[in-house]
Amino acid sequence: MAKVRWPLVVRRFHKWLALIVGVQVVLWTVTGVYMVVVHIDTIHGDHLVRAPIAEPFDLAAVTPPARIAAAAPGASELRLQRLLDRPVWRVETPDGAALYDAASGARLAPLAERAIRTLARRIYAGRGDIVAVRLLTEAPLEMQSRAPPYWQVEFEGWNRPTLYLSPMTGELISRRHALWRVFDFAWMLHIMDYEDRTNVNNPLLRIATWSALAMALSGAWLLLWSFPRRKKKKKAAA
Repeated sequence: MAKVRWPLVVRRFHKWLALIVGVQVVLWTVTGVYMVVVHIDTIHGDHLVRAPIAEPFDLAAVTPPARIAAAAPGASELRLQRLLDRPVWRVETPDGAALYDAASGARLAPLAERAIRTLARRIYAGRGDIVAVRLLTEAPLEMQSRAPPYWQVEFEGWNRPTLYLSPMTGELISRRHALWRVFDFAWMLHIMDYEDRTNVNNPLLRIATWSALAMALSGAWLLLWSFPRRKKKKKAAA
Protein backbone atom coordinates (compact mmCIF):
# COMPACT_ATOMS: atom_id res chain seq x y z
CA MET A 1 0.00 0.00 0.00
CA ALA A 2 1.43 3.33 -1.07
CA LYS A 3 2.23 5.77 1.70
CA VAL A 4 0.16 8.94 1.70
CA ARG A 5 2.37 11.95 1.08
CA TRP A 6 0.51 14.42 3.29
CA PRO A 7 2.58 17.49 2.39
CA LEU A 8 1.75 16.95 -1.28
CA VAL A 9 -1.96 16.39 -0.50
CA VAL A 10 -2.16 19.48 1.69
CA ARG A 11 -0.23 21.56 -0.84
CA ARG A 12 -2.63 20.65 -3.64
CA PHE A 13 -5.63 21.19 -1.38
CA HIS A 14 -4.28 24.59 -0.39
CA LYS A 15 -3.54 25.58 -3.99
CA TRP A 16 -6.97 24.73 -5.39
CA LEU A 17 -8.78 26.17 -2.42
CA ALA A 18 -6.80 29.40 -2.80
CA LEU A 19 -7.77 29.59 -6.47
CA ILE A 20 -11.45 29.17 -5.61
CA VAL A 21 -11.67 31.30 -2.47
CA GLY A 22 -8.88 33.75 -3.22
CA VAL A 23 -11.06 36.02 -5.35
CA GLN A 24 -13.57 36.39 -2.54
CA VAL A 25 -10.80 37.05 -0.03
CA VAL A 26 -9.56 39.89 -2.25
CA LEU A 27 -13.12 41.24 -2.48
CA TRP A 28 -13.45 41.11 1.31
CA THR A 29 -10.25 43.13 1.61
CA VAL A 30 -11.10 45.75 -1.03
CA THR A 31 -14.68 46.28 0.11
CA GLY A 32 -13.61 46.34 3.75
CA VAL A 33 -11.07 49.08 3.00
CA TYR A 34 -13.76 51.17 1.26
CA MET A 35 -16.18 50.79 4.16
CA VAL A 36 -13.48 51.89 6.60
CA VAL A 37 -12.05 54.79 4.57
CA VAL A 38 -15.36 56.50 3.72
CA HIS A 39 -16.93 57.89 6.91
CA ILE A 40 -20.30 56.39 7.81
CA ASP A 41 -21.89 59.85 8.19
CA THR A 42 -20.94 60.56 4.58
CA ILE A 43 -22.46 57.24 3.52
CA HIS A 44 -25.68 58.10 5.36
CA GLY A 45 -25.87 61.38 3.43
CA ASP A 46 -26.01 63.64 6.49
CA HIS A 47 -24.25 66.33 4.44
CA LEU A 48 -27.12 66.40 1.93
CA VAL A 49 -29.82 67.74 4.26
CA ARG A 50 -30.22 70.85 6.35
CA ALA A 51 -30.83 70.61 10.07
CA PRO A 52 -34.48 71.40 10.90
CA ILE A 53 -35.20 74.75 12.51
CA ALA A 54 -37.42 74.60 15.59
CA GLU A 55 -40.13 77.28 15.65
CA PRO A 56 -42.75 77.90 18.36
CA PHE A 57 -46.45 77.25 17.73
CA ASP A 58 -49.37 79.52 18.52
CA LEU A 59 -51.32 76.96 20.51
CA ALA A 60 -54.35 79.25 20.73
CA ALA A 61 -54.87 78.85 16.98
CA VAL A 62 -54.37 75.08 16.97
CA THR A 63 -57.22 72.58 16.87
CA PRO A 64 -57.22 70.55 20.12
CA PRO A 65 -55.72 67.08 19.77
CA ALA A 66 -58.88 65.47 21.15
CA ARG A 67 -60.81 66.71 18.14
CA ILE A 68 -58.19 65.34 15.76
CA ALA A 69 -58.20 61.99 17.57
CA ALA A 70 -61.99 61.82 17.25
CA ALA A 71 -61.71 62.44 13.50
CA ALA A 72 -59.09 59.70 13.11
CA PRO A 73 -60.43 56.47 14.69
CA GLY A 74 -57.70 54.16 15.89
CA ALA A 75 -55.07 56.90 16.03
CA SER A 76 -52.08 55.81 18.12
CA GLU A 77 -49.98 58.96 18.03
CA LEU A 78 -50.47 62.67 17.38
CA ARG A 79 -47.63 65.08 16.75
CA LEU A 80 -47.73 68.81 16.07
CA GLN A 81 -45.27 69.84 13.35
CA ARG A 82 -44.87 72.14 10.36
CA LEU A 83 -45.42 71.60 6.68
CA LEU A 84 -44.18 74.47 4.50
CA ASP A 85 -44.55 76.97 7.38
CA ARG A 86 -48.03 75.64 8.10
CA PRO A 87 -48.82 73.95 11.44
CA VAL A 88 -50.26 70.47 10.96
CA TRP A 89 -51.12 67.47 13.09
CA ARG A 90 -49.32 64.30 12.08
CA VAL A 91 -51.51 61.35 13.02
CA GLU A 92 -50.42 57.73 13.08
CA THR A 93 -53.42 55.61 12.05
CA PRO A 94 -53.86 51.88 11.33
CA ASP A 95 -53.66 52.78 7.61
CA GLY A 96 -50.45 54.78 8.02
CA ALA A 97 -49.53 58.39 8.74
CA ALA A 98 -51.85 61.25 7.77
CA LEU A 99 -51.81 65.04 8.12
CA TYR A 100 -54.55 67.27 9.49
CA ASP A 101 -54.60 71.03 9.21
CA ALA A 102 -53.87 72.37 12.68
CA ALA A 103 -56.11 75.41 12.17
CA SER A 104 -59.24 73.86 10.65
CA GLY A 105 -58.82 70.23 11.71
CA ALA A 106 -59.46 69.04 8.14
CA ARG A 107 -57.53 66.10 6.78
CA LEU A 108 -55.01 67.07 4.10
CA ALA A 109 -54.73 65.33 0.75
CA PRO A 110 -51.46 63.62 -0.29
CA LEU A 111 -48.84 66.07 -1.44
CA ALA A 112 -48.63 66.90 -5.12
CA GLU A 113 -45.44 67.37 -7.13
CA ARG A 114 -45.34 71.14 -6.69
CA ALA A 115 -45.35 70.89 -2.88
CA ILE A 116 -42.78 68.09 -2.99
CA ARG A 117 -40.44 70.22 -5.11
CA THR A 118 -40.68 73.07 -2.61
CA LEU A 119 -40.06 70.73 0.32
CA ALA A 120 -37.11 69.05 -1.37
CA ARG A 121 -35.43 72.39 -2.10
CA ARG A 122 -35.79 73.36 1.56
CA ILE A 123 -34.40 70.07 2.81
CA TYR A 124 -31.50 69.75 0.35
CA ALA A 125 -28.27 71.36 1.53
CA GLY A 126 -26.58 71.41 -1.88
CA ARG A 127 -26.76 73.99 -4.66
CA GLY A 128 -27.83 71.83 -7.58
CA ASP A 129 -31.22 72.13 -9.24
CA ILE A 130 -33.84 69.42 -9.33
CA VAL A 131 -33.51 67.30 -12.47
CA ALA A 132 -36.29 64.74 -11.93
CA VAL A 133 -39.32 64.17 -9.69
CA ARG A 134 -41.18 60.85 -9.74
CA LEU A 135 -43.93 59.29 -7.65
CA LEU A 136 -42.83 55.67 -7.30
CA THR A 137 -45.20 52.79 -6.66
CA GLU A 138 -42.48 50.16 -7.06
CA ALA A 139 -39.34 50.24 -4.94
CA PRO A 140 -36.06 50.79 -6.82
CA LEU A 141 -33.06 48.65 -5.88
CA GLU A 142 -31.65 51.31 -3.56
CA MET A 143 -34.93 51.47 -1.58
CA GLN A 144 -35.78 47.79 -1.30
CA SER A 145 -36.07 48.07 2.49
CA ARG A 146 -38.80 50.75 2.29
CA ALA A 147 -42.30 50.13 1.03
CA PRO A 148 -43.63 52.58 -1.60
CA PRO A 149 -45.28 54.84 -2.54
CA TYR A 150 -42.87 57.75 -2.15
CA TRP A 151 -41.61 60.70 -4.13
CA GLN A 152 -38.14 60.43 -5.62
CA VAL A 153 -36.44 63.81 -6.11
CA GLU A 154 -33.10 63.76 -7.91
CA PHE A 155 -30.74 66.76 -7.95
CA GLU A 156 -27.97 67.53 -10.40
CA GLY A 157 -24.41 66.70 -9.43
CA TRP A 158 -21.69 64.12 -10.01
CA ASN A 159 -22.91 62.04 -7.06
CA ARG A 160 -26.57 62.02 -8.16
CA PRO A 161 -28.01 63.12 -4.79
CA THR A 162 -31.56 61.82 -4.40
CA LEU A 163 -34.15 62.45 -1.70
CA TYR A 164 -37.15 60.23 -0.99
CA LEU A 165 -40.19 61.96 0.54
CA SER A 166 -43.46 60.65 1.89
CA PRO A 167 -46.48 61.63 -0.25
CA MET A 168 -48.69 61.56 2.85
CA THR A 169 -46.63 63.68 5.24
CA GLY A 170 -43.82 65.21 3.17
CA GLU A 171 -41.28 63.81 5.60
CA LEU A 172 -37.84 62.78 4.44
CA ILE A 173 -37.74 58.98 4.21
CA SER A 174 -34.19 58.51 2.98
CA ARG A 175 -31.36 60.02 0.95
CA ARG A 176 -29.12 58.35 -1.57
CA HIS A 177 -25.99 59.40 -3.49
CA ALA A 178 -23.12 57.87 -5.45
CA LEU A 179 -20.93 57.05 -2.45
CA TRP A 180 -23.88 55.31 -0.76
CA ARG A 181 -24.56 53.31 -3.93
CA VAL A 182 -20.90 52.22 -4.10
CA PHE A 183 -21.11 51.28 -0.41
CA ASP A 184 -24.27 49.27 -1.05
CA PHE A 185 -22.58 47.40 -3.91
CA ALA A 186 -19.47 46.82 -1.78
CA TRP A 187 -21.65 45.55 1.08
CA MET A 188 -23.34 43.11 -1.31
CA LEU A 189 -19.94 41.73 -2.36
CA HIS A 190 -18.72 41.67 1.23
CA ILE A 191 -21.61 39.63 2.67
CA MET A 192 -22.22 37.68 -0.58
CA ASP A 193 -25.97 38.32 -0.52
CA TYR A 194 -26.54 39.17 -4.17
CA GLU A 195 -30.33 39.43 -3.94
CA ASP A 196 -31.52 41.31 -0.84
CA ARG A 197 -28.11 42.57 0.36
CA THR A 198 -29.17 42.17 4.00
CA ASN A 199 -28.51 38.56 5.07
CA VAL A 200 -25.13 38.42 6.80
CA ASN A 201 -25.58 34.73 7.64
CA ASN A 202 -26.43 33.28 4.25
CA PRO A 203 -25.16 29.83 3.18
CA LEU A 204 -22.82 31.20 0.51
CA LEU A 205 -21.03 33.42 3.02
CA ARG A 206 -20.72 30.59 5.52
CA ILE A 207 -19.21 28.28 2.89
CA ALA A 208 -16.74 30.96 1.78
CA THR A 209 -15.79 31.75 5.38
CA TRP A 210 -15.09 28.15 6.32
CA SER A 211 -13.22 27.63 3.06
CA ALA A 212 -11.05 30.68 3.74
CA LEU A 213 -10.35 29.33 7.23
CA ALA A 214 -9.38 25.94 5.78
CA MET A 215 -7.10 27.71 3.29
CA ALA A 216 -5.40 29.64 6.10
CA LEU A 217 -4.97 26.55 8.30
CA SER A 218 -3.57 24.45 5.46
CA GLY A 219 -1.17 27.27 4.56
CA ALA A 220 -0.06 27.51 8.20
CA TRP A 221 0.51 23.75 8.31
CA LEU A 222 2.62 23.89 5.16
CA LEU A 223 4.65 26.74 6.62
CA LEU A 224 5.35 24.86 9.84
CA TRP A 225 6.13 21.65 7.96
CA SER A 226 8.72 23.41 5.79
CA PHE A 227 11.01 24.36 8.70
CA PRO A 228 12.15 20.86 9.76
CA ARG A 229 12.57 19.85 6.10
CA ARG A 230 15.04 22.68 5.59
CA LYS A 231 17.01 21.65 8.67
CA LYS A 232 17.31 18.06 7.42
CA LYS A 233 18.59 19.26 4.05
CA LYS A 234 21.29 21.35 5.76
CA LYS A 235 22.45 18.35 7.83
CA ALA A 236 22.59 16.13 4.75
CA ALA A 237 24.72 18.70 2.92
CA ALA A 238 27.19 18.83 5.84
